[in-house]
Amino acid sequence: MSYLTPHFYEVERQLGLPQEATAALEAAAAKIEAYPRAREKFDALLKAHLFPAARDFKTCFAALKKLSMGCGIKAYTLNFVFLIVAAEIMHTRYRERGLPDELFWATLMDLKYKHRECVDCKGVHGIFVPGWYQGFYALRRFALGRYQYDMNTFDRADFTSAAGITVKTGDKVLGIHIPSSFVPLTDEVRMDSLKRAYAFFPEFRRPDGLMIFECSSWLLDPNYKTFLPPTANTIRFIDDFEITACTSCEKFTDAWRIFDRWGYLSPRSWPEDNSLRRAFKHHVLSGGKTSHGHGIIVFDGEKIVR
Repeated sequence: MSYLTPHFYEVERQLGLPQEATAALEAAAAKIEAYPRAREKFDALLKAHLFPAARDFKTCFAALKKLSMGCGIKAYTLNFVFLIVAAEIMHTRYRERGLPDELFWATLMDLKYKHRECVDCKGVHGIFVPGWYQGFYALRRFALGRYQYDMNTFDRADFTSAAGITVKTGDKVLGIHIPSSFVPLTDEVRMDSLKRAYAFFPEFRRPDGLMIFECSSWLLDPNYKTFLPPTANTIRFIDDFEITACTSCEKFTDAWRIFDRWGYLSPRSWPEDNSLRRAFKHHVLSGGKTSHGHGIIVFDGEKIVR
């Protein structure tokens, strides 16, 4: 089979990838096509991990890494090729379920964000966190406005909000992810996304009409209020949530999300070319810790219930 199908090129176009990226991806795809044994292994991975549904991506991409080494292709680049080829299967399943193309392309745009992270952090055209994509390809994670949403069940102890709303273990909740799209987390875009999710997932509304969102992220650290201005979008985002847990981290392992490739180096090497970077660098160098928090939002379709 040919991997460089019209859909492959359409994905590249829709993502708006730079020419050097498309050249690297197309060369890698052509290289797999050129070797029968490589093509056979690639096809076997597609069959094993996309049918009857997307599954066990960790095993899939471990095998793909071995294939990349045997073919002289960078593993991150081959990850991206696999995800683009598999996107045609994903697109077919959207259409079979009556889901709009607009939603498919908005959701797939995460590939663009992760490609940019790969270039910024690893210097390679590709994807370095391929296991993240199982939820997208299994049609359990969708992009609706600024956020992406997972269909989850609450796996923590029962929690009662300040407004007296109890979320019980096993309740349906929507998990929020914040892609690195560079769209500011303003009040307007945050509320717009929550409203879209409320409309898109009616089965996640409780009998009282409320919907519960949860998020687990390095962003949910109330201590950021000590060194970020109260008007910062990051603080406004934190304030949307009721924090249910917050664990201090000995090392800021998510520094790459702010500082790209420099985030893997000593904090003294972190750049200070914007206010967020300056604030986090000063905080860490001053002995400040970062945390990983979990929080919930109770939403009635129009506003957060507090």
